[in-house]
Amino acid sequence: MNKQELSADIVIIGGSLGGCAGALAACKSGCSVILTEETKWIGGQLTNQAVPPDEHRWIEQFGCTHSYRSFRENVRRYYRHHFLLSEKARRENFFNPGNASVSRVSHEPRAALAVLRDMLAPYVHSGKLTIMEETTIKAAETTGDQVLAVEVENRQIARTLVLTAPYFLDATDTGEVLPLAHVEYVTGAESQKETGEPHALAGAADPMDMQAITHCFALDYIEGEDFTIPKPKDYDFWRQYQAPFWPNKQLDWTGVSPITLDPITYGFFKEEDKFSLWEYRRLIDQSNFSEGLYNSDISLINWPQNDYWLGPIIDVSEEEKRKHLEGAKQLSLSLLYWMQTEAPRPDGKQGYPGLRLRSDVVGTEDGLAMFPYIRESRRIKAEFTVLEQHVSTAVRGEAGAEVFKDSVGIGSYRIDLHPSTGLRSFIDISSLPFQIPLGSLIPVRVNNLLPACKNLGVTHITNGCYRLHPVEWNIGEVSGYLAAYCLRNQLKPRQVRDDESLLKDFQMLLVSEGIELEWPSIGPV
Repeated sequence: MNKQELSADIVIIGGSLGGCAGALAACKSGCSVILTEETKWIGGQLTNQAVPPDEHRWIEQFGCTHSYRSFRENVRRYYRHHFLLSEKARRENFFNPGNASVSRVSHEPRAALAVLRDMLAPYVHSGKLTIMEETTIKAAETTGDQVLAVEVENRQIARTLVLTAPYFLDATDTGEVLPLAHVEYVTGAESQKETGEPHALAGAADPMDMQAITHCFALDYIEGEDFTIPKPKDYDFWRQYQAPFWPNKQLDWTGVSPITLDPITYGFFKEEDKFSLWEYRRLIDQSNFSEGLYNSDISLINWPQNDYWLGPIIDVSEEEKRKHLEGAKQLSLSLLYWMQTEAPRPDGKQGYPGLRLRSDVVGTEDGLAMFPYIRESRRIKAEFTVLEQHVSTAVRGEAGAEVFKDSVGIGSYRIDLHPSTGLRSFIDISSLPFQIPLGSLIPVRVNNLLPACKNLGVTHITNGCYRLHPVEWNIGEVSGYLAAYCLRNQLKPRQVRDDESLLKDFQMLLVSEGIELEWPSIGPV
């Protein structure tokens, strides 16, 4: 492969949701940016992982940045402008294309991709932003406390590129830049001795204990048709598998309540007194559109039944990583095959052969999302680490979450940890609406690399509420503004945090750009 050197003011590795927000902020600030993405689609959680937004209940009024709210409204505008909607949907102020039970603006990944590309288009067209898809980081060059360059491989042009910049953002979903650039980081579950967190491990820390990944896929349902896929090669394993903490076999309508850990039985379609898995993360509600436009609803399958926890994909050998990535795919395909052939139905029959894998919705040949849904990343050792004690309702009570004088944003979500590779069940506990401290975005040593995804200074526990869509967007956006601010003023990020007048000036900049730094008075989530 021929090597070519490219430079910009800011290089962003990873076209995740945070990476896109970081690029948008940096370009708005006048910087030139190179943004790389491993898959064919920028957008991370929303696009190549196919997961519609997880958000708090106040999202339509407050609790996110102005640009994230613009993204959400642009999604609604996309459907209103390009699709024939039903009369009821046209009247909805807060139109929800999928009417999912857990998302107020659930939508197809292709819609999110179109909106993100449109938001970034002015900077692409003007030459300020270069987006390189199908590009993977391979190495990094550092000296002392500085990152000098990263080496990436672009599969579209079959070339190795060397990217140089004064500032770098790691916006990958797994923190891929950190080990290559020798940035101090942690993985997995900390111990109570290390953090004092009530829900941390009572014994020794376990760096390999990470939340499950999920290889999502989209389905519609055509009654009377047969779209049964070939039997997956690992189906017999998954048909019999039962985790020690699970009440039944993995492929079953029975699961556990994330909060109480009591067994629950799900409904598939709408069943009386049962939680509907079909509506859970539905992308398209057929009734929202003109009659005949969609043959069916379209639902995303991102359920406890296809959470894969048999091993981590971070800081393991390439062989081990490939094994678990393939294992996650096989689990998802096995779940689909089980639903098509064996799943118990309320009418006493077995299987729903009319379930159709919608590969077009996720943009792949095999029908699975381009990338697994990643809940937990490598996390920088930061100037400040957010602990359970800072945000937990049980710990903080009526005092509210810890107030950070260096706040650069806000978020809200329960501390929601899925079953882990340590074979531990859900940890799902109440948290309070929280702030994002600037100190959690600053590595303890390296001066010119910032986290822009789930790789900020949080723990295994607090990652559970800092990992969702609007918070990741806020993190990436602030890192983009911070890098630009430091370039313009010839500063290091820690200088901004440590100097009261600089910090205030930077926070005023964020407020002027529509980033909320504090919450109104509200209760726990």
